[in-house]
Amino acid sequence: MSRLLSLGAAILGLCTLALSAATALAQEQTDPPAPMMTIIHCGALLDVPGNPPRGPSTMTILGDRIVSVEDGFVEHENPDGGVVTYNFNDAMIIPGLIDCHTHLTHEMKAGSRLERMIGEDADAAIHAVTYARRTINAGFTTVRNVGSGGHAIFALRDGINRGDIVGPRILAAGYAITPTGGHGDGTHGFAEGIFEIPGAYQGVADGVDECRKAVRAQVKRGADCIKLTATGGVLSLTNAGTNQQFFDDELEAIVETAHLLGRKVAAHAHGTDGINAALRAGVDSIEHGSFLDDESISLFKRTGAFLVPTVLAGVTVTEIASSENNYFTPEVTAKALAVGPVMQANLGRAYREGVRIAFGTDSGVSRHGDNAREFLLMVEAGMTPADAIKAATVNAAELCDQSENIGTLEPGKYADFLVFYDSPLEDIAAIRRPHQIFKGGVPVSR
Repeated sequence: MSRLLSLGAAILGLCTLALSAATALAQEQTDPPAPMMTIIHCGALLDVPGNPPRGPSTMTILGDRIVSVEDGFVEHENPDGGVVTYNFNDAMIIPGLIDCHTHLTHEMKAGSRLERMIGEDADAAIHAVTYARRTINAGFTTVRNVGSGGHAIFALRDGINRGDIVGPRILAAGYAITPTGGHGDGTHGFAEGIFEIPGAYQGVADGVDECRKAVRAQVKRGADCIKLTATGGVLSLTNAGTNQQFFDDELEAIVETAHLLGRKVAAHAHGTDGINAALRAGVDSIEHGSFLDDESISLFKRTGAFLVPTVLAGVTVTEIASSENNYFTPEVTAKALAVGPVMQANLGRAYREGVRIAFGTDSGVSRHGDNAREFLLMVEAGMTPADAIKAATVNAAELCDQSENIGTLEPGKYADFLVFYDSPLEDIAAIRRPHQIFKGGVPVSR
């Protein structure tokens, strides 16, 4: 009996040891490591664009968020983990830039139509990885992707959020909401039967009920925001022009449904009638705004909507349509030459009249990674460098409904910032030459 008791006690002891070891291992696996503290010494800090920059400052980061911003060069201790200090004592630091109008799964070129025929969603995802890296290397730590087919953009967004892929934070719209034959209908210019007839899940909708369904479908697919095509577009393979294409009640249904589901609405709009109809329907931004008029300006100011000017897209299509190597079809060429040249002047007009401007490029029409060229065009249109930078930080964060996280360098926000040895406030061209890019407090490998 005593032997049995001894054996039982030994077995019980072994089980207790095993259980203790398993508990310790589980504790070790579940307890996250202590967050790293990062100290950034700045010669000058544009912590809130629109305000004058601070002088020598210290930004303290714990994990991926800012915990303090102080005057002078200060050191801190991290009792629970390590500390890394970066001395940018002779440099200016500004918040990470935000592009409110990109298409990361595509880049326009002479073979784009053929690509539509032979490419798969997986191909678009692979290309998007390259375009995302180019974009963040240009200093854009957040983008709003307003229109991409398939699921590639959602996979890219989620892969970046997990840390699998290097790229900017992404707010994705999924498919643009468009009427049949509208600018966002991807079957333009192809023989019937090549593609299935698109419906709500592809963003194509006619009538109030279908418009509501199309919005709900994009949200179901994972959309962070909603894009609609209020007018025809330059690059759609049709001669239907660039004026209003949705009826007013359809526009209202899209906006109402999106807002009901907590999503902001971006409206592609070139023609005056479509711009004004979209503003009356309550959209949060007008993308392009090429032919805005006095009524447009009044509506912008009354509703508080932003203009996302995308002047770079206008310059790009004008350059292509005017070149010896023009690969546009005749109807696209005609629209490019009519729309492209007016976009910069009307940005200047809107700015002088007090319309709120948020930065956007339409990259994908232009080359990904060239996004910062838009700043030069904005300043040429009459904006100050300070206001152009504010458009790509404070204003863009508000439009994206992300002011709590990005847009300024203040406690509680992500530590997304750029380091410059030449001040872009003095020479806007310097914004194309960041010395270093940080996202979430970590330098981006270039």
